[in-house]
Amino acid sequence: MPEFKSVLERCGFKAADYTEGSLTVRSPIDGAVLAQVHETPAASMQAVIDRSHAAFLKWRSVPAPVRGELVRLWGEELRAAKQDIGHIVSKEVGKIVEEGLGEVQEGVDICEFALGLSRQLHGKTIASERPGHRIMEQYHPLGPVAVITAFNFPSAVFAWNAALALVCGDPVIFKPSEKAPLSGMATFKALERAIARFGGRAPDGLAQIVVGRTPLAEALVESPKIPLVSATGSTRMGRIVGPKVAGRFGKRILELGGNNAMIVTPAADLDMALRAILFGAVGTAGQRCTSLRRVIVHRSVKDALLERVLKAYGNLRIGDPLSPGNLVGPLIDEAAYTAMQQSLETAQAEGGKLLRGGKRVLEKEYPSGFFVEPAIVDMPGQTAIVKHETFAPLLYVLTYDDLEQAIALNNDVPQGLSSCIFSTDMQEVELFISEAGSDCGMANVNIGPSGAEIGGAFGGEKETGGDRESGSDAWKQYMRRTTNTINFSKELPLAQGINFG
Repeated sequence: MPEFKSVLERCGFKAADYTEGSLTVRSPIDGAVLAQVHETPAASMQAVIDRSHAAFLKWRSVPAPVRGELVRLWGEELRAAKQDIGHIVSKEVGKIVEEGLGEVQEGVDICEFALGLSRQLHGKTIASERPGHRIMEQYHPLGPVAVITAFNFPSAVFAWNAALALVCGDPVIFKPSEKAPLSGMATFKALERAIARFGGRAPDGLAQIVVGRTPLAEALVESPKIPLVSATGSTRMGRIVGPKVAGRFGKRILELGGNNAMIVTPAADLDMALRAILFGAVGTAGQRCTSLRRVIVHRSVKDALLERVLKAYGNLRIGDPLSPGNLVGPLIDEAAYTAMQQSLETAQAEGGKLLRGGKRVLEKEYPSGFFVEPAIVDMPGQTAIVKHETFAPLLYVLTYDDLEQAIALNNDVPQGLSSCIFSTDMQEVELFISEAGSDCGMANVNIGPSGAEIGGAFGGEKETGGDRESGSDAWKQYMRRTTNTINFSKELPLAQGINFG
């Protein structure tokens, strides 16, 4: 604990930030108490929202390239604190060190993206049907943005949203998961340091963090002063948040569940497919929304692929994610372990054959940590449990005979986040990424479903939420659009040739 205390303090924590609070933060590795975090009183949420709205009235008038300077400074702070924040992520969530560092790097990358974006918030000039007229579209700051994150990406998802919101002229209110508040707080403290360096150009209340449970999120979701709510979590959570925000005509970015598949064709490079399966299904102990849940393999190469996969699974090192060489850390808590066991029981009841894994391991060394062997289940078809997302290292294997059947299996689940195909056949690849192919928000070729870069818009269809965040033109969601018609003639012609009087 003294070492972890030093890490926290290097990230800007004071003793009061992580002691004597009512929210106990435990490491999933060994159950050790990492902190006692103070919760934000629910009664103070209206004041938090009011401060954010007041900040918006000032921040929206700061030129966008100047706003970009703030996110540049934030990127510098994240880069300087990368080792420490990555350590906190690993300790608090159970990710291996490389994944913890990679998450912080995503924050650095999105700040660089947002810096360039700050000079490219372009509208359009459109030809008018009326002489002496011009039509112009503009994008203006939207207002305070609430960012509600899940435990599995406690640093990166906040950065994805906040960097874009800030350059677009929007203040942010951040509510990290109560399961992983320290990682979010460390990322936020890096932003606070950037704001301090930025100086008086940043209004009070530009960035705020609230720590606690569901009532805080509810206050943000229900407030008409929060025009955009970005929420990451389960589909169940999305079914609650989406209608509430829509009921007050707000905007939302929902990043929900995934049930991601890989199609392996006879033309696949099986060694490449193997590496993608390992990272996709086993990374973060299967607790990514983009984790690989299903392998849909052609009958002719199934045995060869499974031989490779089972051998590789047998060599996986499971243990303390902070120890070099380990690839599988713990599940976040006992509830995640129980859910995995229930899914395994149901899969076998539905005709599945457990090929490997599923057992709890290292129980003597870590009686309060829930380490499991990643599981592989050979299924006779895409049964109900296969269509259900289990947030654990549980991989289902399905067999197909023709590509159209494989694509139908890929699409026949409620979720639509990420997907991939392994093939060196151009026709197979082009069909998979065509309008008749994968119905997911992300469709990859010869690369797994995980590991998206910040340059592309991230998100999925169907029960995944239908929204996008991070790169490409996702910034438009953080702004309001106006269409301006400008008459520089001395006449007043009406559109559609109407003669009024």
